Amino acid sequence: MERAQPANHRHPLPREGGRGEGGLVSAYLSINNIEVIYDHVILVLKGVSLEVPKGGIVALLGANGAGKTTTLKAISNLLRAERGEVTKGSIEFEGKRVDQLTPNDLVRGGIIQVMEGRHCFAHLTVEENLLTGAYTRKQSRAELKRNLEKVYAYFPRLKQRRGSQSGYTSGGEQQMTAIGRALMANPQTILLDEPSMGLAPQIVEEIFEIVRDLNQREKVSFLLAEQNTMVALRYADFGYILENGRVVMEGEAAGLRDNEDVKEFYLGLSSHGRKSFRDVKHYRRRKRWLS
Repeated sequence: MERAQPANHRHPLPREGGRGEGGLVSAYLSINNIEVIYDHVILVLKGVSLEVPKGGIVALLGANGAGKTTTLKAISNLLRAERGEVTKGSIEFEGKRVDQLTPNDLVRGGIIQVMEGRHCFAHLTVEENLLTGAYTRKQSRAELKRNLEKVYAYFPRLKQRRGSQSGYTSGGEQQMTAIGRALMANPQTILLDEPSMGLAPQIVEEIFEIVRDLNQREKVSFLLAEQNTMVALRYADFGYILENGRVVMEGEAAGLRDNEDVKEFYLGLSSHGRKSFRDVKHYRRRKRWLS
């Protein structure tokens, strides 16, 4: 079993399709050493780099406040609404820089974010919420209907509740609505922020199974920001662990699941109590490398 690597050990991600030197290919979505500052003062992300391969599922893990949501918003260019900005580094999608594009242009280009907390329009029906996702796409009625039926095929529960106001649906149904709405934009990559938050374990499993189906059948790439490490690593191909705005560990999902530090800090499998990544050799090695 391949061991998880400390974050200073760059590990290119394999993917399907053409391969370059060494049997590996360049990343589909690439975040290169970015820094994010809020209010011109607060440094939140400190040299974050990660890669998402085409057709892959990548998990971005860490505790609350580690910088996961900020990383996703940096990619989707939603930081400015919160007085934040990327001050260093670059973000590339399909070999082109996208960090200066508007969120609308990003959605048209194939990247869309499903926000933490679901954010459905409570006064609209489930179907009306889904249709808002197609707003940026110029689609014929036939295409719109076909895409809607595709969403209902993946989320049959939504078809049953299509006429219900979203504000009166369950948390799981609202999360399905939010993901379905993103699918209506025909994305190539979905940034999924805390999909398990506030949901029962059974619903979490159902949603992650649908994510895997979408990945395998529709070839949609996913970058998941998730606190539920055990579930995320079961469905992801590769993982990055953030702490205090830095990537402190990365590796194949199977390797991270078997890593003793990850087990102790995030899976609760240690009898020695909870520690910080500062107390382990991987983190210290990373910190020395940055200095």
